[in-house]
Amino acid sequence: MDALELLLSRSSNAKLVEPAPSGEALDNILKAGLRAPDHANLSPFRFIVCQGAGLQKLADVYHEAAVKSEMETAAIEKTKTMTFRAPMIIVAIAKTQEHKKVPEIEQVATTACAVQNMQMAAQAQGFNGMWRTGSFAYDPNVRSAFDLDKNDHIVGYLYLGTPSTDTVIKKQKLPENFVEYWN
Repeated sequence: MDALELLLSRSSNAKLVEPAPSGEALDNILKAGLRAPDHANLSPFRFIVCQGAGLQKLADVYHEAAVKSEMETAAIEKTKTMTFRAPMIIVAIAKTQEHKKVPEIEQVATTACAVQNMQMAAQAQGFNGMWRTGSFAYDPNVRSAFDLDKNDHIVGYLYLGTPSTDTVIKKQKLPENFVEYWN
């Protein structure tokens, strides 16, 4: 797929099944993430690839966090299945550090760019995905399970797999509604 065509037609697909990316395809996805713009080359990212038993481990983290947070019973029950909506989830974590030229927000943005690159690389290879966050991206119990420092952030959960339905391409937003020119 042409890179420009990919960027202009990008849409997420939440209906994901096996196969998940593996081998060279997964390696390409991860390498694309590592090519994100990175001021001062700090590499402020950490990725955890969850598949197979790793999806159950992530579900257990969510379940324990929901119980500790005293969520409603329905929300606690949902944690048992929510990680199985795709055959792979990549947890994207911004591991920020003090730097005189690169503020924390830029390091989080670098990690977000990495997620975007990974999603585009997946789609370019015939896979698709859904970038999710939700309350577990901010939950202190989940943060603890990932051994995050106070300045670290879960930027998102990238659900990846093979689309089981056609991907509906969202209507193109018009630049004139979002862009102004200073000439």
